[in-house]
Amino acid sequence: MSTHDSVFLKRFSMIIAFLAVLTIVLIVAAKYLYTFHPTEPNPVTTARVAERLQPVGGVHSGETGAAAIAAAAQAATAAAASQVAFDGSLDGSVIYNGACTACHGTGAAGAPMLTKDAWTARQAQGVETLVKHATEGFQGAAGIMPARGGNPAISDAQIDATVRWMLENLK
Repeated sequence: MSTHDSVFLKRFSMIIAFLAVLTIVLIVAAKYLYTFHPTEPNPVTTARVAERLQPVGGVHSGETGAAAIAAAAQAATAAAASQVAFDGSLDGSVIYNGACTACHGTGAAGAPMLTKDAWTARQAQGVETLVKHATEGFQGAAGIMPARGGNPAISDAQIDATVRWMLENLK
């Protein structure tokens, strides 16, 4: 090997070694600087951790006992029943637009839209059955109808008026 080649290899090795050391120094410096950067907690992760930390069960005694829970549930039911939805209106279009159109207007959860094809089999069951399903709730093969459309303040008369309005306004 000539001296020319050995000088070249020596210098080339020094440059490679310098670049490797420089890379390591830059990585260490970046890691050090990153420790000063405040990180924001991920809200999804925080929610999942909070959910996992919830107790599996609970002990209810005294003021938080089963009787107190039952009384609170009964009071909530009575409060909901005392409220009147849609100012007591029996106008089916008002109630439909306020409570029913979210599902029946889009077909969400398998709700039939206001088309004659979607309601032919349902109409054959009779208006009373449809009113009963809307009042008490119903789960069929096509989807689910929550009781009172998910609003416990809607009265029986309002449900009856809305179901009849829907049947009269099929397209």
